[in-house]
Amino acid sequence: MSDPSVVFVGIGAIGLPMATQLVSAGYTVTGVDPLPAAHGRAGAAGVRAVTRFSEAPKAESVVVMVATPAQLDDLVTEALAADVTGQRWIVMSTVGPESVREQAARLESAGAAVIDVPVTGGVARARTGELTLFASGPAADIEAARPILERFGTVHKVGAALGDGQAIKVVNQHLCSVHIVAAAEALALASALGLDREKVLSLVERGAAGSWMLSDRGPRMLQGTDVDVTSTINIFVKDSGLVSEAARAAGAQTPLLDVAQARYLQAADAGLSTRDDSRVIETYGLPQ
Repeated sequence: MSDPSVVFVGIGAIGLPMATQLVSAGYTVTGVDPLPAAHGRAGAAGVRAVTRFSEAPKAESVVVMVATPAQLDDLVTEALAADVTGQRWIVMSTVGPESVREQAARLESAGAAVIDVPVTGGVARARTGELTLFASGPAADIEAARPILERFGTVHKVGAALGDGQAIKVVNQHLCSVHIVAAAEALALASALGLDREKVLSLVERGAAGSWMLSDRGPRMLQGTDVDVTSTINIFVKDSGLVSEAARAAGAQTPLLDVAQARYLQAADAGLSTRDDSRVIETYGLPQ
């Protein structure tokens, strides 16, 4: 396969702008997503889309941006029903170390090469090709995939073992999980103190109390339930759960993460699962 072809699995809020980065670089990209709405957005962005992996043409590389370990397992099971010999699989989902190792072993036994490259930076940086990539796996495979990876952002080689990238992403998601809830709690406190939350946000984000999550999620927290979705509550239910599982396996204490996780679960129980993750602020009793 000499054509620089890519199958991109998961063309959602962050996956589609990543796929379009490849299209703009001259790659032949086929997106895979079960949601009809995703197909419409992909078509408008110049990305051909299909519903199932088995419907996509065999490609040189497969980029994976599914949401959960279960989805990764289903994808690999479907892929192994056909021939994956010689393919390079780039797993960029946040699924945890154990999941990526398990699925990589299945793919490698069938003749595919696998690297573990989770990303951070959100939708805004996916659109500009400025994500941060945590790449782990055989050095030669990472280098072979570099032309694709560098379309997404800055590549950091973090280890030779598959799962090392996921482990770093676990630490990253610990902080993201806590920082979003901390931002929500602080803005809820501002409201309880009778302050103008917009003014408070504009002041504190410029100083020592500022954080990327406060500046990114804070403005959306000041809007209503129907704010545009860039990452769902469900994603942080999943991610905080992955952090919790990894921490328990390592014997690490994560009391702040445990508090944050409880807030995401509370938000999900309140019917906010598919709302933007900024809506965790509603667990503090603020008007919707």
